Amino acid sequence: MMTLLRNTSLPFVAAILLSSCASYNLQKADQAYDLMQYPRAERFYGKVLRHHEMRPARLRLADACRRHSDLVSAEKHYALADAAHHIIGDTALKYGEVLMGNGKPEVAAELFLRVLHETPENGRALDLYASTQSYGSFFADSGRFIVNRLNIPGISTAFSAVPYRKGLLIAGEKKVASLTANPWNGMSFLDLYYSEKKTVVTWTEAQPLSGLVNGAFHEGPAVLSPDGRHLYFTRSNYVKRKLRKDEGNTSHLMLFRATQDSTGRWTDLRAFAYNSEYWSTGHAALSLDGKMLYFASDRPGGLGGTDIWRCRDNGTGWSEPENLGSTVNTAGNELFPVINGSSLYFSSTAHENMGGLDIFETHEQEGRWSDPMNMNAPINTPHDDFSMVLDSTTEGGYLSSNRDSLDQVYVFWANKPIFYVEGAVFDDPSMFLPNVSVTLTDLTHGDDVSSITGPDGTFGFPLKPNTDYTLRAEHKDHLATTVDLSTKGLVRSDTLHQDLHLKSAQVGESFVLNNIYYDYDKWDIRPDAAEELERVVRLINDNAHLSFELSAHTDARGGELYNLVLSDARANSAVDFLIRHGADPDRVRAKGFGEEKLVNHCDDGVPCDEERHQQNRRTEFMVIGDKDLTNAR
Repeated sequence: MMTLLRNTSLPFVAAILLSSCASYNLQKADQAYDLMQYPRAERFYGKVLRHHEMRPARLRLADACRRHSDLVSAEKHYALADAAHHIIGDTALKYGEVLMGNGKPEVAAELFLRVLHETPENGRALDLYASTQSYGSFFADSGRFIVNRLNIPGISTAFSAVPYRKGLLIAGEKKVASLTANPWNGMSFLDLYYSEKKTVVTWTEAQPLSGLVNGAFHEGPAVLSPDGRHLYFTRSNYVKRKLRKDEGNTSHLMLFRATQDSTGRWTDLRAFAYNSEYWSTGHAALSLDGKMLYFASDRPGGLGGTDIWRCRDNGTGWSEPENLGSTVNTAGNELFPVINGSSLYFSSTAHENMGGLDIFETHEQEGRWSDPMNMNAPINTPHDDFSMVLDSTTEGGYLSSNRDSLDQVYVFWANKPIFYVEGAVFDDPSMFLPNVSVTLTDLTHGDDVSSITGPDGTFGFPLKPNTDYTLRAEHKDHLATTVDLSTKGLVRSDTLHQDLHLKSAQVGESFVLNNIYYDYDKWDIRPDAAEELERVVRLINDNAHLSFELSAHTDARGGELYNLVLSDARANSAVDFLIRHGADPDRVRAKGFGEEKLVNHCDDGVPCDEERHQQNRRTEFMVIGDKDLTNAR
């Protein structure tokens, strides 16, 4: 009996031990989460959830993964929590943002709609839902830039690169022993490093910035003054290797300025006047004249999250911070401002974006900011993209992104498209025409280039971007012809195909103009005939040494006199159209033939179908000489 009681108590004891262990792990997990030690929190929450499903722990684990940029794991844990009971409110927005970051806008849209059903005026949910509906447009011009990751030895992560000396100044981290690691992500604390370019993507080993800037905790994004003497940088709030925290146990970021001494070292560190232990201030940017300082802060008076602010140099210091307003700032987070002339580049989790932080561009004019424009792919991705700085050409530069898991610096440059036109010249749809002079004229710059077609009648020319052209073909026995080409509006490399068909220039040889139709008993030019007649205008003007006749013909139905008058009216109507649209009136005449020149056997009284009658109802064009026709009409 005693043995039975002893054996029965074992599961009970085990349950107590498991419960005690779970309580211990949960306490450790919550403590790590509150201290923003997210990798540690993930480990302890994982231990808790292996034995007990606890919704608060599951959601905190999902959020820890999200904050740690492990979006795949975050999605998994949010999905488990959502399957048990629908996630709502701000947590649903976070889940939706994770889905956006994982490239699943359709699923994310359902989360945002869920929130909007509860709170229709939720501005953040409205912006996020709008992003899902325009998601495809973010990739429309993804070939306009080439983006490659920089290989910078010596550091594991890198971001917020700015030009410095002959290279780049970069915020970066190293992999270090666990005892000295940053509990946020297991890396070293951030420091500022310098690296120089060896090739476009291969750089020298990162060297710590000399002087007093790098310290015991984080030193991050920096910007140089226009004269290069001062460095404004972001730093953790600490004194003598001890972090300073507010009542909520949060250590905030601060702005500092360092000055370069005569040896090139950065010394004389001074705190920004508007730092506070109760909010973060960082990510400095300077106007080209150094008179305006921009920064990101979650200071009171903002629109929510982190906003972009600025101060003016008033001669004795910096003016009171000014919020850039609701055109730029949102209820989300706006970070990493960069100034280039009147343009502000910044990153935001809001506006219409692809997921995570996206880079936006806005312009200031007369104190007003334009609506921020998403830089789209390939600059932006569903992940975090930020800190875009242009190089001296302004056609490329550097940006930071965690698109490949860890924060890294990427170089980008304009992918200038290459255009080409090729084609063949024919004197008949199936006959190539050799020895034709083909001339390409650049209407934008006034240049032209010519070539002669070979035995196969082909030609080809390179084209410039954003340029209008004409392509003209000339041959001694044929009518010259010209067509228009343009590369304006084209953003991707392309080969344009343009064949040219030349008509015979032999006097008395006519050809039928297609698509010239008239309403019954009418001679007005219909809209569907105008396009063909406009081509005739160009043909006349391309062959200024020749004169032409435009003739109209009817079928045999109806009286001969009636058909003659009707055809003459139609021919004159067509020629009047040609003249109104630029044809020389002294080189073109009208002639109506009625049913005089039938092309088949469908004469009076001969039964024919409508198709054969249509063959006789035609408009023809013919070369009649090489002189003016003054008074011939």
